[in-house]
Amino acid sequence: MNRRYRKTIIAGNWKMNNTLSQMKAFAEQIKPIIPKGKWCNVVLCVPAVNITSAVRLFKDCHIAIGAETCHYEDHGAFTGEITAEMIKEAGAKYVIIGHSERRQYYNETDFTVNKKVHAAINAGLIPIVCVGESLEQRELGVTMELISYQVKCALANVPADKMRHVVIAYEPLWAIGTGKTATAEQAGEVCQAIRAVIRKLYGAHVARSVTIQYGGSMNAKNAAELLAQPDVDGGLIGGASLKPADFVEIINSANQE
Repeated sequence: MNRRYRKTIIAGNWKMNNTLSQMKAFAEQIKPIIPKGKWCNVVLCVPAVNITSAVRLFKDCHIAIGAETCHYEDHGAFTGEITAEMIKEAGAKYVIIGHSERRQYYNETDFTVNKKVHAAINAGLIPIVCVGESLEQRELGVTMELISYQVKCALANVPADKMRHVVIAYEPLWAIGTGKTATAEQAGEVCQAIRAVIRKLYGAHVARSVTIQYGGSMNAKNAAELLAQPDVDGGLIGGASLKPADFVEIINSANQE
C-alpha cells in the first residue's frame, strides 16, 4: 500500500448471497466491531435488489455500497439488466465490472467491459475493473501479456482526468473461490505490472494515483502479507466479506502502519 498517493480500498463482493434479512443481521454484527478511525475506504457490493436498503443500513458506519455489475446501455429492451444510472440513483458509489464469473457465464468480453467502464464513469460511479489469468495461462507464461491486454482494452478512450475514479482489481481465476491464493510476491508482481501499463498509457502522475486491488481468496490470515506489497492497494473480497469478523480483520490489516 502507498497511502501517500492513492486510496486503500477494501471491497466485499457478496455475489448471489444474503437476503435482506440476512443483510440486516450482518449489519447488526459488524457495526459494533468495525474500526471507527479507518484509514482505508470500505465498500460492500451487494445484489441489486438490496442496494437501497444497504445504503441506509451501513450509512452510519461509513461503508459505501456498490453493485456487482451494470449494463453498458442507458436504457432499452434488456430484460433483467440494470443501468449505471439506476445504480447511482439507488445510492451506490461503486460497481464491479468484468468479474471472471461474468466473463465466464454471461459472455462478458473485453469489448463490453470497456463499454461498461464508460457507462459507469458517465453515471458518476467508480468502476472496479477485474482482470486476471487462468491457471493454464499462468503456466504458459503469458500472464503479463494477457493482463496488459485486458487493462488496455478496459481503459480504451478513458481520459486521464477520470482515472482517479477507476479501480483495477487483479483476480487470478485460479484463486477465486478455490482457497488458493497467489503468493504476496506473485500478487505484488502483477499489480506492479498493471501500474506500469497505466504509466505507459497516462504517465507516472496518473499511474501512482490509481488504486489496484488484489482479489482471489484474500482472507483474514493472508491479508496483511498481501497488503504489505507496495502496489497492492486493497482487496476485492469474496467469501470472507460474508463473515463480519473476518471482513473486519481484513479492514484492520489495511489500517496498519
